[in-house]
Amino acid sequence: MWLLMAFCSALFLGFYDVFKKIALTGNAVLPVLFMNTMICSLLFLPFILLSSHTDVLTGTAFYVPPSGWAQHGYIIVKSVIVLSSWVCGYVAMKHLPITIVGPVNATRPVLVLIGAMLVFGERLNAWQWAGVSLAVLSFYLLSVSSKKEGVDFRHNAWVVFLGLAALLGAVSGLYDRWLMAGEEHGGAGMDRMVVQSWYNVYQSLFMGLTLLIMWWRTMSKDAAKFTWRWSILFISLFLSIADFIYFYTLTLPGVMISIVSLVRRSSVVVSFVCGALVFKDKNLTSKAVDLLLIILGMICLYLGL
Repeated sequence: MWLLMAFCSALFLGFYDVFKKIALTGNAVLPVLFMNTMICSLLFLPFILLSSHTDVLTGTAFYVPPSGWAQHGYIIVKSVIVLSSWVCGYVAMKHLPITIVGPVNATRPVLVLIGAMLVFGERLNAWQWAGVSLAVLSFYLLSVSSKKEGVDFRHNAWVVFLGLAALLGAVSGLYDRWLMAGEEHGGAGMDRMVVQSWYNVYQSLFMGLTLLIMWWRTMSKDAAKFTWRWSILFISLFLSIADFIYFYTLTLPGVMISIVSLVRRSSVVVSFVCGALVFKDKNLTSKAVDLLLIILGMICLYLGL
């Protein structure tokens, strides 16, 4: 059950990446990210208000239970981690082909795997190790093929941003697992709707401050000009749905964060297809080999359950 939910989350993540690329092309990064966080917070704010002032959502999947200051402190930490990852990821997405960004993000769960083994004691069987190995191999091949487009992984600043986004994203995944794990398992035992609702609210506040400090003074420059696009709305919608399914998945019995994180990166299939059809990315043949390795890795993970 939890594996199927992870694949559903991956599907929506793929469309999230596509609309993110559309929104960022020729647009200022920080205001796009601010609009995304603001819309996400507005989507969940009604759940917070209805849960605290009425009984309409009581007993439903959208109910947001009351939470204390300690829990809000944990959520603020998550907001800072995710927002930092997003800033780096959005900058990289604007300057790199989506058919490079997608596969690199798809290797992010390798970091989660290492953390899950060290922190949560998760262990993989032979099939699962095969899936992880294929993901690592795909990353190496992608670094080779990307040089044909002038993107040298060792000397490209945007690749550095992409790497930082992946690292922070892995930290966020491990932190999510700890937040959702019950206290009897050494976790914080937090409700998934509390985490998702409030971290979106805090992110919009933090991003608003960041926008005022970093972008407002340079908005007169062409590189910093912002244009509203309806694709920004779809960024928020697809991300909210993907995260809603993801947080629910983390509450299911027997879930393994190392596998969930890797499966969610199969969203690269959607972004790759759209990169070929919509953005007309180049060097698709060699990238298709990387994509095939990732798909084979997903199959190995499924067989390993």
